[in-house]
Amino acid sequence: MKNLSGVRFPGKHEEEQVLAVYHRHWFDIFIHLFLSVFLSIILLGGFITLPILYPDITGSPNAPFFFFLENSFLLFLWVTLFLIWIDVYFDVWIVTNERIVNIEQKDLFTRRVSELRFHTIQDVTSEVDGVIPSILNYGDVLVQNAGESPRFIFHNIPDPISVKDLIMRLAERGRRPTEASAKTTLPSA
Repeated sequence: MKNLSGVRFPGKHEEEQVLAVYHRHWFDIFIHLFLSVFLSIILLGGFITLPILYPDITGSPNAPFFFFLENSFLLFLWVTLFLIWIDVYFDVWIVTNERIVNIEQKDLFTRRVSELRFHTIQDVTSEVDGVIPSILNYGDVLVQNAGESPRFIFHNIPDPISVKDLIMRLAERGRRPTEASAKTTLPSA
């Protein structure tokens, strides 16, 4: 088991203990990168075969323009791969002894941090949809709560069934003190 005592995130309390940190499954990253690399191979193949088929393209008047297109494409590819990595790597779900913290990186300069207390959780569902997710054991975990945002979704995380079980155990433990205090504060008839 990993040592999670050094995990920091916005709004972490002194006494709060991090129980688990979840990132997207490696296959989700692979799919995003595979599509970009596949398109890159097709375009690079075009840049390689185009001068062979049409040697005048790389001739003296057209050479700077062709060189500019190649470099622009490589720069676009690098930026695209970087943005995919940023989006996937910085999407993180943190389960503590008090709450669930969802940190979503929307783009390079947009990040959304939301949290969910265990006593507000009504239902937890795990979804593994498809052959590859079933074989590699990854999927979504949907947390239904009574708060403002009706669903809290862990996207494409490894072992969603054990994550669901952990959240359900913590939700049950989080509801016990609330139920006990509700019974003591009710006026007796």
